[in-house]
Amino acid sequence: MKKYILPSVSILCILVGFIIGNAVSNKVNAQHFYIRNGQLMMAPSSKTDQLLQLMQQSYVDTLDIDSITDIVLDDLVKQLDPHSSYIPKKDIELVNSELSGSFSGIGVQFTIQSDTVNIVAVISGGPSEHVGVLAGDKIVMVNDSTFVGKGTTNERVMHTLRGPKGTEVKLGILRSGTPEILNFTIVRGDIPVHSVDASFIIEPSGSKAKIGFIRVNKFGETTYKEFINALAQLRAEGATEYIVDLRENSGGYLDQAVKMANEFLQAGDLIVYSEGRSYPRYEARANGGGRFKDVPLVVLIDNFSASASEIFAGAMQDNDRATIIGRRSFGKGLVQQQFPFADGSAVRLTVARYYTPSGRCIQKPYTLGDKETYQQDLEERFEHGEFYSADSIHFADTTVYKTKKGRIVYGGGGIMPDIFVGRDTTQFSPYFNIVSNRAFTYQFAYRYADTHRKQLSKYTRWQDLEKYLLAANWVPEFVEFCQQKGVEPNEKELAKSRALLVRIVNAYIVRDIMGDKGFFPLFERDDDITKRAIVTLTNKE
Repeated sequence: MKKYILPSVSILCILVGFIIGNAVSNKVNAQHFYIRNGQLMMAPSSKTDQLLQLMQQSYVDTLDIDSITDIVLDDLVKQLDPHSSYIPKKDIELVNSELSGSFSGIGVQFTIQSDTVNIVAVISGGPSEHVGVLAGDKIVMVNDSTFVGKGTTNERVMHTLRGPKGTEVKLGILRSGTPEILNFTIVRGDIPVHSVDASFIIEPSGSKAKIGFIRVNKFGETTYKEFINALAQLRAEGATEYIVDLRENSGGYLDQAVKMANEFLQAGDLIVYSEGRSYPRYEARANGGGRFKDVPLVVLIDNFSASASEIFAGAMQDNDRATIIGRRSFGKGLVQQQFPFADGSAVRLTVARYYTPSGRCIQKPYTLGDKETYQQDLEERFEHGEFYSADSIHFADTTVYKTKKGRIVYGGGGIMPDIFVGRDTTQFSPYFNIVSNRAFTYQFAYRYADTHRKQLSKYTRWQDLEKYLLAANWVPEFVEFCQQKGVEPNEKELAKSRALLVRIVNAYIVRDIMGDKGFFPLFERDDDITKRAIVTLTNKE
């Protein structure tokens, strides 16, 4: 009997243990398992998952559950702050490439005119150049399908022309002077993404100073490397003072802004700190290894300067390291982290707030789930006159913060520049507003450059090309162009805005022929904010 009793007791203990364990865990596990067709199955972890699973298994018709899931997740994230976002798998490569050092594509810059893709520039050494695609060409077919019409958007073009490295895309191109469609098969390759639009020397008249001007369009993977190379090149060319232009720079990677700021600050200077509910406090301080700690510096910002741009500008302002000139920045003080999903999609979730060295959080107010009102803020600023007068600016946070030297600054709505420069309306007129708002200035510039490309391409210096354009007197042609589009000229208004009109259109034409390296020196020469920066650096105030 003994040989049967021991196994029986063991089995009984196991059964009792199972029953007790099952009873204890019933409440915990009840929501995780369910019986279906006599089988024990794991249940979804939330109501959302349960509903999606029920729809997939039991709905009367076949559903594209992945598309529905994208919609559900997008709607969920929209209930958070305005900067958290859900990124579907189909968009992830395009979104990530905006800040990456490169992407895979055909290597062209384009614009869409009259529902047609017009190639503005062909990237040197890129795949399109290798097969003979030229600036001025029009893409009318892709992979033997028509590629013109109202559905031709920037997003559609990028989704179509970009793709995995080594894959082919066939283009049908119309070229001026050639009646038939030209066919090119292009093998996609790596295309570099640049953060520094331009860097050049400004030599103010009546001054021995040489000012290095650097425009940074975003904070991507290669921004610091590009920036420090531009600084070094300008120093080699004799620059002793610098302007860093962050206007219209919507931000990007925080670490790139920190590295840039480090170049100008003394050892131990606080650059930025951030913290969140589940995000431990992080401080970034200068290590003292910067090579431009003592150079005179001006930083330019405007209402579109956001995030990492504000981190850099805030660090320079709070450490009294640079003069900030321009207009109040956007006001984004939230930090996002991207979390990937198994299917290739991702969510960018706000995990912390960042603070400038004085302790300011410059995030402007928002309401959870109300992105529309948040996006209207800039329009309201414009209507209240903030773009023209500093007196119209009101901060949500009236707390007084102080810079390293005791100057008073404020948070809760962006970085307020040390020197405010409002828009100059002296050359504005109703006629100019109409033709510029309808993008006729840009459209005409592209058409003029395309029509005269052979002649204009002979010039290698923007100064010489500008002289040619000034002598060409294209204004009557522009007026006729606008008339054909329904805008009648007004001689008095045209006379008032003529100089501004000529400056802008000439700059666009130069950009079409020479790229940003020609455009920015010409455009910035007469820009009010840049001129004020030059005056500040040369102590002419």
